[in-house]
Amino acid sequence: MITGGGRGIGAETARKVADAGWDVCVNYRVNEQRAEEIVSAVTARGQRAIAVQADISAEAEVVRLFQTCGTELGVPTGLVNSAGILGPLTRIDEITGEDLKQHMMINVVGSILCAREAVLRMSTKHGGTGGVIVNLSSRTSDLGGAGTSVHYGASKGAINSFTFGLAQEVAAEGVRVCAVSPGVIDTEIQPEGRVDAVGPTLPMQRVGNADEVANAIVWLLSDEASYVSGTTLNVSGAR
Repeated sequence: MITGGGRGIGAETARKVADAGWDVCVNYRVNEQRAEEIVSAVTARGQRAIAVQADISAEAEVVRLFQTCGTELGVPTGLVNSAGILGPLTRIDEITGEDLKQHMMINVVGSILCAREAVLRMSTKHGGTGGVIVNLSSRTSDLGGAGTSVHYGASKGAINSFTFGLAQEVAAEGVRVCAVSPGVIDTEIQPEGRVDAVGPTLPMQRVGNADEVANAIVWLLSDEASYVSGTTLNVSGAR
């Protein structure tokens, strides 16, 4: 199950987990065409795939998403919480309450709701056979985002705390929980011109690519990371 799987890091992760032998449920909120393109890319690799529309900030839609996945593909053993928003880019004294609420509902509440549904299906406590949850954080959670994205950094800081706490909660129930914390990555979530402007200022003198983040996610999902849980892995080029 990959939330926000129709674009950016989520889409690249879908391709790579298919290469690794996983069937994929691609969640999307608006762009059905993009999601179906990822489904086609997965099936071309010999794996089963479905696209399911759901707004992860709405509890009923999250429940429906997991029910649909279970019916059509089987109980998910991996969840990648990739859905999220960056904007609006603004100082905190300029953000509206409604924008802030939407931001936190998608970036924080949505990921927690999806993790809840995953635990209900994966945990041996609930009759499951185990699984892995990988949350998407951001280096902004540590760097702060002053001037443009303090609220975004705060939402990802919440993801870091949630990742560590949930990992401890379900460690004895066959479920591993980790996070990946990307730096500046060249995806469509970036405002126009930011990639070109920021790249030369970074330690590696370039931004990262979606496949570099997806590689880390696939490793965390794999048995090679069987003793890795509660970890937030930076994929940020020394930033």
